[in-house]
Amino acid sequence: MPDYPSTNPEGINYFRILWTILTIFVQHPLLVQACLIGLCTSATFTNFWTTLTFLLSSPPYEYSSLVIGLFALIGIASMFFGPLYSRLVTDRFVHTVPVALGLCFSLLGICVGTYTGTFTVAGPIIQAFFLDLGNLTSQTANRSAIYGILPKARNRVNTSYMIMTFCGQLAGTAVGNHIYATAGWIGS
Repeated sequence: MPDYPSTNPEGINYFRILWTILTIFVQHPLLVQACLIGLCTSATFTNFWTTLTFLLSSPPYEYSSLVIGLFALIGIASMFFGPLYSRLVTDRFVHTVPVALGLCFSLLGICVGTYTGTFTVAGPIIQAFFLDLGNLTSQTANRSAIYGILPKARNRVNTSYMIMTFCGQLAGTAVGNHIYATAGWIGS
C-alpha cells in the first residue's frame, strides 16, 4: 500500500538516500561535533567494560564470570538519574552544557577507577557508575541537539551518529584489549 501522504515526495531512491547521509554529515558542524563526542565516549565506555573482565578475573580479585557479569547492574543505578538530569540540565541549557557535564562525569569515573582499581573493588564500581552516567547524559544531550538539524531526515541524521558511535565502540574494544595486554589496567 502506498504511503498517504507520501513520506518521500521528492522520490529519492535508496542509493541517493545513502549518499545524503554523507552530505548531511559534511554540511552540519553540530552533527560532526556530536558524532566525534559519541565516538570518544563510546570508545572509553567499551574499553572499560571489556578490560574490566580482565581486571576482575585476575589477582587480587579472581571473581567468577557470574560475579563479573553482575557488575553490569551498576549501570541501572545511573539510569535512574537520567530523567532527573534531563529535566534539570538538558532541557534548561544549550546542548553544550549537559554534554560537557556528561564528559566530566565520565572523566571523573575514569580517573577514580583507573588509579584505585588495582587495589580496591570500589574503584571499578565508581568508574562504572560515573562512566555510565556520563555516557548516558552526553548521548541524550547530543541526540536532542542533532534531531533539530533536519526534522524530515531524522533517520539519516541518527544513522550518521550511530555509525560513529559504533566505530568508537569497535575502537575502544580493540585498543583497550591491546593496551591492557601490554600495560595492564592503569594503561588501558
